[in-house]
Amino acid sequence: MREQASQSPGQNRARQRTTRRGAAAAAALAAGILTLSAFTPPPATAGRDAVQQSLNTLVTSDGFPAALAAIQDRKGHTRNYTAGVADLTTRAKVPVDGQVRIGSNTKTFTAVVVLQLVGEGKIGLDTPIDTYLPGLVRGDGIDGSRITVRQVLQQTSGLPSYTNDDDLEPRYYEPRDLLDRAFKHKAGFAPGSKWEYSNTNYVVAGLIVQRVTGRPLAAEIDQRIIKKIGLRHTYFPAPGDPTIREPHPKGYAQDAPGGPLSDITEMDPSWAWAAGQLISTNSDLNRFFSALLGGRLLHPAQLKEMRTTVPAGSPFAPNTRYGLGLLSTPLSCGGVYWGHGGSFPGYETRGGATDKGRAANVAVTLQPTDPKAMPRVEALVDKALCGAG
Repeated sequence: MREQASQSPGQNRARQRTTRRGAAAAAALAAGILTLSAFTPPPATAGRDAVQQSLNTLVTSDGFPAALAAIQDRKGHTRNYTAGVADLTTRAKVPVDGQVRIGSNTKTFTAVVVLQLVGEGKIGLDTPIDTYLPGLVRGDGIDGSRITVRQVLQQTSGLPSYTNDDDLEPRYYEPRDLLDRAFKHKAGFAPGSKWEYSNTNYVVAGLIVQRVTGRPLAAEIDQRIIKKIGLRHTYFPAPGDPTIREPHPKGYAQDAPGGPLSDITEMDPSWAWAAGQLISTNSDLNRFFSALLGGRLLHPAQLKEMRTTVPAGSPFAPNTRYGLGLLSTPLSCGGVYWGHGGSFPGYETRGGATDKGRAANVAVTLQPTDPKAMPRVEALVDKALCGAG
């Protein structure tokens, strides 16, 4: 979920608190609590370019156990980088292009499926969500007859986020359980009157997909995106599955700077669902965003709608703009890149692609407690897309 580490879309704080409970139990079972201050990461293989050097610094100076990057040039050639260790206990090497939980990058996948259905005439962007989910979206100031599909995708609906509470546990949730949590709170604002990040919007979007197609969201994402463009290392975990299938670095949680690290790699991801449940790799994310910008997933009219943006506020960086599940972020060398990014307990991912054909994604294996750490990850993305390395 493309958020700053200091506050991953409102939910990051809630997730970190949630994660601590799950992580504490996991650590007790494994008797495997590590202290970051006592851990000195080994230097990564000496890099000859600025990308590798920056990745090394994320480990040695910012304290991420592992950092991974995939950089795709304009010809489609990919170079992968790693730094740190995949497992703080065994000191195993970081798998090249290892799988990670990609958090809110999932929102872009969900939005693409919705927009494909718009192109097929099955969903209307400016149609009220009550048309597809009659009577489901109701609460204090919440009325699904006044909220459009576009507002849901663009985070302008006013729906409160189900991740704002402190008691979200890492267990199995049905999508409607998440809506029940959200609708205990009143609407944040009148639909269309402002912008505010809420995971609830994408749970609603996922339910619309299921109602319109009569199929699970996971199956639609798999058929319409993953298989269509050959994302060989991307999948939507089955309900209740806490594992990561392929080689991956472990994900860690930390309550405070210098505090203990807990292995939280395995957890039920259903609480994130259409907003953040996918597992993928950096190179697959590059392929996805490149295919999206290249017109392989959407008709021109729907891609134009997706790229029509409004100013985004917290938790995103200044001058970031939000489209329909797609962010534009300014580059230091001019222009913008398009992506989303994601936060999921144990993992942070940042990256995207440019209209000129470059793509870059970076993943780290800790949601940092230092608010200055994630901007350095984002700076690495900028460096890669502006031609370093």
